[in-house]
Amino acid sequence: MLYFVPTPIGNLGDISHRALEILRDCEIIFAEDTRISKKLLNLLSEKFDINFTQKSFFSVHSHNEKEFIASFDAQILHEKICVFMSDAGMPCISDPGINFVKFALINSVPYEILPGANAILLAVAASGIVEKEFIFLGFLPNSGKEREIAIQNALNLPYPAVIYESPKRILEFVEKIAKFDENREIFLIKEATKKFEMKFFGTAAVVLNSLKTANLNGEWAAVIQKNANQTQERITEAEIIALDIPPKAKAKLIAKITGISPKKIYEKLTK
Repeated sequence: MLYFVPTPIGNLGDISHRALEILRDCEIIFAEDTRISKKLLNLLSEKFDINFTQKSFFSVHSHNEKEFIASFDAQILHEKICVFMSDAGMPCISDPGINFVKFALINSVPYEILPGANAILLAVAASGIVEKEFIFLGFLPNSGKEREIAIQNALNLPYPAVIYESPKRILEFVEKIAKFDENREIFLIKEATKKFEMKFFGTAAVVLNSLKTANLNGEWAAVIQKNANQTQERITEAEIIALDIPPKAKAKLIAKITGISPKKIYEKLTK
């Protein structure tokens, strides 16, 4: 049996009773960073007075996930209690795991996804911006024209956008939003569920001013108010791919709505 277990994004008390039971009883743990996972188990053991039995740990991260799975014996997942866990938060959401899910489906491996902590829903609920629908964009490109286009696309969406950001880029991120639309409402939360959690809300111009004197260390989640003038749904990537036009033209159109390099898209389309 394979369990996908979400781990606390900050406060250890957010782990579920069921997750603790499965972590106690499992025999194999697949983790992004086995050092972090072992440290987490030690902290949980101390906090909840649980004796975690000896386990086998395997490092499975974004750089080796496909290769690891390709050489893995599916029978082990049938015979043993196995856990896939992220360093923090929900597996498969801006974290490895999706290829393990596909592997389980293809090989008829029984698996369960446990509910638990994730920064997306926490930010959505805390924002006061999202009423119903929203779009999760994860981490945007780190730099260059692709990043600027991605921010512009987020501002053009007819739904609120949820974005993850690093402390190194959060100030520049809000500066860009303020440059394009200083009156757009945004919500930011850093170090969610931790001791020094902080929230910022207001127009991009107001939030930018607050950030200039704030401690920016920590992981960030942002929620951007929808574009009130964007009422029609935009064409999707799948719809563009289905068009009867040359791959180069498709690549340019997809680049405009995703912010990804047309060259990278063209290479993917022509593989």
